[in-house]
Amino acid sequence: MKKATKFSSALLALTLGLTACSGGQDTDKKETTDKKDDAKKSEEVVKIVYARGKDATKATEEIVKAFEAKYPNIDVEFREMPSDTGAQHDAYVTMLNAKSSEIDVMDLDVIWPAEFAQAGYVLPLDRFIEKDGIDLSAYNQGALAAGNFDGKQWAMPKFIDTGLLFYRKDIVPEDKVPKTWDELLAAAREFKGKGGTQFGYLMQAKQYEGLVCNAIEFIAAYGGKIVDENNNVVVNSPETIKGLKKMVEIATSDVVPSNITTFTEPESHTAFIEGQSPFIRNWPYQYALANDPEQSKIVDKVGVAPLPAGDKGSAAALGGWMTAINAYSKNKEAAWEFVKFMTGPEGQKISAIYGGLAPTLPELFKDEEVLKANPFFAEQGFVDGLNAAVPRPVVPNYPEVSEIIQINVSKAIAGQITVEEAVANMEKEIKAVMQ
Repeated sequence: MKKATKFSSALLALTLGLTACSGGQDTDKKETTDKKDDAKKSEEVVKIVYARGKDATKATEEIVKAFEAKYPNIDVEFREMPSDTGAQHDAYVTMLNAKSSEIDVMDLDVIWPAEFAQAGYVLPLDRFIEKDGIDLSAYNQGALAAGNFDGKQWAMPKFIDTGLLFYRKDIVPEDKVPKTWDELLAAAREFKGKGGTQFGYLMQAKQYEGLVCNAIEFIAAYGGKIVDENNNVVVNSPETIKGLKKMVEIATSDVVPSNITTFTEPESHTAFIEGQSPFIRNWPYQYALANDPEQSKIVDKVGVAPLPAGDKGSAAALGGWMTAINAYSKNKEAAWEFVKFMTGPEGQKISAIYGGLAPTLPELFKDEEVLKANPFFAEQGFVDGLNAAVPRPVVPNYPEVSEIIQINVSKAIAGQITVEEAVANMEKEIKAVMQ
């Protein structure tokens, strides 16, 4: 990556001023003044605000530290957004609807860029990409495409996610790692209470976007879909019903915490690293967190595997996060420098080493330091997990569709409606919002 020069206009003006000084004595005083003004400007520190959800790892802190060391004229202030992705989305929308410039750079869930671009919330990045010669072919093309809308690139891919099964190697023998959801339920019951654990399995079952990811995994594992490739609503099928019944069975069983419907990622990963469960469904960052001696009680005791299979095999929700620039930012050039650094090789390497985040630059999977910090990146379980990834419904009004799924799956878990009723409701309501 080229080392970009900050405040290029100021430095150009300074160069021109020096050239003019050598041309004659009459302008000496004026040019000297210009020189001092430009030199002062080049020394000014610009502050940008970077917003993202809670980071339980050291990745954000290390990225900001490395960036500020490389770009001393740009200070980065980190603003923590809600960890609940739905609440985070709504906070951004409220802020950006008001055309606020209070944040400059923001992380976006892979399902948001098209919506934010259409609303005029984020800045197209094409001119920056072209100016700095960013090689977009070096990125995972699926991850890159999530930030492309209407022929323009609105966000850069920061990391790719997929749901995985993490397990306690000191409790669960290799031959007992579950390969199906029925085996998972049996193994969770068998190993619950072993090694000081309180539960058998951890997941994300609160009514928020993470619930949709868990639901998609069960539905797809049994052959179901919400929306097909032609945007037809096909949720009301025997396959979807079977998958959701298995999800409800597990979420209401004695192997999960009794308050599992309050669990998002932080609640579930905290319980896991405190040694409370032999199994957890989570994203790749879980590995780094579990091996952080400052936070975890289970260092060097964690294995990774694909999520259990249903009738049609294993399925994992495709996720990940992008980084974009607020269209109303008053420091767009400085904001781009940070986006470029964070989503480029240096920043993604830091994210992988300190945050356990899977890079969107495939070359980094061969990096020795990345593999040392994340040996499971080279494991077959991780590779198989990535290969099992399936997208959430690809529709322009995804937030409405997601809310419908969340509400009905939550009601089914709570026993307020049957799975059949939940699926029928989803069919009717999703069709209505997609007309």
